[in-house]
Amino acid sequence: MLLRKSSGGPIFKNSLKDGTYDGKAKVGPVKVLARVTIQNQRITNISLLEHRNWKGRAAENIIPHRIIDEQSTKVDAVSGATASSAAIMNAVDDAIQMAR
Repeated sequence: MLLRKSSGGPIFKNSLKDGTYDGKAKVGPVKVLARVTIQNQRITNISLLEHRNWKGRAAENIIPHRIIDEQSTKVDAVSGATASSAAIMNAVDDAIQMAR
């Protein structure tokens, strides 16, 4: 199965508008719908509204925290949950695009 890697990267603070944005992504069999909250031009919260996963439940709590801590949509994937990790990163990146 060919997986699409996360295409995101660091979040540049001055490029974001505060608000709540929804983003979606699909990587292989994994689908994610994420709600991202931006406050003071920083990602402050990520809620996964939907995560149809194959085996990647482990990524649900870890990846959103890494994204918030690093203020980047390209963080280290969770071992054994690579597709879910990439889908979460891509869904957050999709939401961030709407905040620009």
